[in-house]
Amino acid sequence: MDLRKLKTLIDLVSESNVSELEITEPEGKIRIVKAGSAAAPAQAQPAAAQQPSRAQVVQATPAVAEAAPEPPAVIAVKSPMVGTFYRSAAPGAKAFVEVGDLVKVGDTVCIIEAMKILNEIESEVSGTVSRVLCENGQAVEYGQALFVVE
Repeated sequence: MDLRKLKTLIDLVSESNVSELEITEPEGKIRIVKAGSAAAPAQAQPAAAQQPSRAQVVQATPAVAEAAPEPPAVIAVKSPMVGTFYRSAAPGAKAFVEVGDLVKVGDTVCIIEAMKILNEIESEVSGTVSRVLCENGQAVEYGQALFVVE
């Protein structure tokens, strides 16, 4: 939904006698509740309705975990920002880390270019790099896994 449209809806609710507004569109569902309204307790009902589905997911998870156990020491090194991922300091240069390399906390593992600034990304974990999840020059998002360290 367009941010201007959302702001307009919030302004309309706050300036009117309407205490709650819910809109469903193909992009998603938006619910605006005026602070201090009697409709606030009604918000608990959807949350309660969602909990059984969460319980079903939790029940399904152990069965999957039993079928394919994963080592607990697998950790992903994630991107702290949005930008462009580079494995080395310059084109043609040796990559900071390769699969099988040992990394320590604070070791530089890659560079992410954001707004024309090259940011060295340091590992927050120690271990062996088991997978590189991004291609050189690939756009990455905040929180996206870059490497898997065991």
